[in-house]
Amino acid sequence: MPALIRNEDARRMFMHLQGLSSPPGKSINEPEVFKLIERLGFVQIDSINTVERAHHQILFSRNQTYKHQHLVQLHENDAAVFENWTHDASIIPSAFYPYWQHRFARTGLQLRQRWRKWRRQGFEELLDDVRGHISSNGPTMSRDLTPTAQSRSGDGWWDWHPAKTALEYLWRTGEIAVIRRQGFQKVYDLSKRVIPDPYHREEVSHEAFVNWSCSSALDRLGFATAGEIAAFWEGVSIDEVKTWISQQGDKLVPVDVETAKDKELRLSVAWHDFRDRLAEAGEAPSRLRILSPFDPLLRDRARTERLFGFRYRIEVFVPEAKREYGYYVFPMLEGNRLVGRIDMKAHRKTRELNVKALWLEPGVRLSTGRRVKIDAEIERIRKFAGTDRITHQPGWLRC
Repeated sequence: MPALIRNEDARRMFMHLQGLSSPPGKSINEPEVFKLIERLGFVQIDSINTVERAHHQILFSRNQTYKHQHLVQLHENDAAVFENWTHDASIIPSAFYPYWQHRFARTGLQLRQRWRKWRRQGFEELLDDVRGHISSNGPTMSRDLTPTAQSRSGDGWWDWHPAKTALEYLWRTGEIAVIRRQGFQKVYDLSKRVIPDPYHREEVSHEAFVNWSCSSALDRLGFATAGEIAAFWEGVSIDEVKTWISQQGDKLVPVDVETAKDKELRLSVAWHDFRDRLAEAGEAPSRLRILSPFDPLLRDRARTERLFGFRYRIEVFVPEAKREYGYYVFPMLEGNRLVGRIDMKAHRKTRELNVKALWLEPGVRLSTGRRVKIDAEIERIRKFAGTDRITHQPGWLRC
């Protein structure tokens, strides 16, 4: 019989592994920020800046003393982290770079299938031109390269002019790396001039890559299905994960994880010492925190709904008239519960944080104490976003 993990224990373990059980007010420095990123595995980047960029807010949600300069130092000066792809653009510890060589090779095969149509226009030759330009001139932005064709209709970044597409291809396949962002535009250089030598030159076998991908994912999830392990890095297939699980012997044990709403059981796997790991997981702080929509706690929406009974979708691409909540709505975490969501926007010109609407989950009461927690967190977000005051739209409390 699989061992049982009660829902409250499952949430406690997952939140602990995701860095949400540590005191959020304890002062943090660059090395500790790096340890936090390493603990999470990666921090997703997003271009939307409704209140703050996702990667900064993810780190701030875990420690309110985090500052933007911490990540700038780690990325641009120390090269302790690099920017590339997991399921989306992310900040990743540079020590993981050797494993990305396998992703680069696979991504190259996939993307070449997509840009075959460019070959008639000399796109492969353009790759050589872009390589040569960066090699000779160093740090390069898309605007430094003269477009050689008009933008075309198509899908995603294949709409860009060929030189920009070439940059993205070379980045996604590891030949070049992002050394910094200027505004939010990538600045590239050759990977061999960016990634520290030991990591750039180290080679990892495919077997070691699969083992690392699976074991490191499970370390950060605590318990998982084969699909959840495969989805964590999006670097290996479900079949590879199933084979890996079958090879682990008594290192892994089956567990039944209790869901939040209906108490159904979800068969998963965990490390054989999961009870010891669970005992190490402290309780989450009782304060209320506003999370980025791209927070790793929420990345797997189905898992979030099972563990927390909280259904969350990003409605950025939903027509306004059809949105249930809003364009870019932030989940609210109180202790180990997701208790609601808030729609807000930082207006840079007027230096105000405008709260449009707040919804609490069914059964969550807007008590005096909870209102104090909400106001305190909005004030922390206001300061972090660099705004001077908070404004509220009429009828913003929807509970």
